[in-house]
Amino acid sequence: ARSLDKLYNFADCSGLHLIFALNALRRNPNNSWNSSSALSLLKYSASKKYNISWELGNEPNNYRTMHGRAVNGSNGKDTSAESCCRPSDYSEAALYPNNGRPRKNVIALLDGFMKVAGSTVDAVTWQHCYIDGRVVKVMDFLKTRLLDTLSDQIRKIQKVVNAYTPGKKIWLEGVVTTSAGGTNNLSDSYAAGFLWLNTLGMLANQGIDVVIRHSFFDYGYNHLVDQNFNPLPDYWLSLLYKRLIGPKVLAVHVAGLQRKPRPGRVIRDKLRIYAHCTNHHNHNYVRGSITLFIINLHRSRKKIKLAGTLRDKLVHQYLLQPYGQEGLKSKSVQLNGQPLVMVDDGTLPELKPRPLRAGRTLVIPPVTMGFYVVKNVNALACRYR
Repeated sequence: ARSLDKLYNFADCSGLHLIFALNALRRNPNNSWNSSSALSLLKYSASKKYNISWELGNEPNNYRTMHGRAVNGSNGKDTSAESCCRPSDYSEAALYPNNGRPRKNVIALLDGFMKVAGSTVDAVTWQHCYIDGRVVKVMDFLKTRLLDTLSDQIRKIQKVVNAYTPGKKIWLEGVVTTSAGGTNNLSDSYAAGFLWLNTLGMLANQGIDVVIRHSFFDYGYNHLVDQNFNPLPDYWLSLLYKRLIGPKVLAVHVAGLQRKPRPGRVIRDKLRIYAHCTNHHNHNYVRGSITLFIINLHRSRKKIKLAGTLRDKLVHQYLLQPYGQEGLKSKSVQLNGQPLVMVDDGTLPELKPRPLRAGRTLVIPPVTMGFYVVKNVNALACRYR
């Protein structure tokens, strides 16, 4: 109870919502879930009037390999109202079943669960890992084939969920660049940001509106801050994303990129452009502005000329590049040529854009990423929430 108090108070004071993962490995002799511990936790939480959501286990597809205990989809009945998690006392609690990367065994497990208990949960969560952390190299983070693996995984999860509960929310509960907690000096480097930013763009494009990051601090190497709480590259990337990107996704057409695939050949673009309405909470930009975020994996710079109603608008550039001698392995970044560092322990630096004159061609340096706010477009889709 004392640990839960500390955890909840930390989240509450930070303005965060706590999602607590229940231990699904406590099993009865018939291999059904022993929910007594979870019930005690729910009762205590209710007595304290804590607003907590609950996640059901962690990657049950790996239980046999890691713990010698297997569960199947029919154990979805563990989450029914009779089991503990939906009595009237806790009707406000949200439930999220957690699944691993959607390989064959995961799909079978999820299918069985959604068939039996899909209607009892508020959203379905799953995890994605891009690459084996034991063999990863820095150039792996630039492979378009690797970046595209996520799209196929999303479709697999959506197919199962929509078959039983159309429209049910799907969250990416955990995304890591490399397995086994990440890879030192790679998972926390500038290079890992290509996977992270592409993940955010691809998820939004395919209708996934929540992604939970593994992890903020301590375990492994997929961090946002180091052991001294200094921000790492993905922290600055996330901060810019939160400040500039709104939830509404816009279609992008790029002349010269929309090529028709030939039979047997998959087009994997090294220049990736996503567009959203600019975050309306950002008071530096009026409603109707548009934010592009661009990933250039080419070894040469790329020029992009805005067309149509975007052609003659002022643009604010937020270009992120590695800072220091380590290049892509750097744990420091620069914004428009200026290193990003904390002013002091509690003060973030000002994230200053570089204004580009109206009509100017956007020049994207090789192997970089950045955000471009097209000001005062007055886009109809972006004028209202």
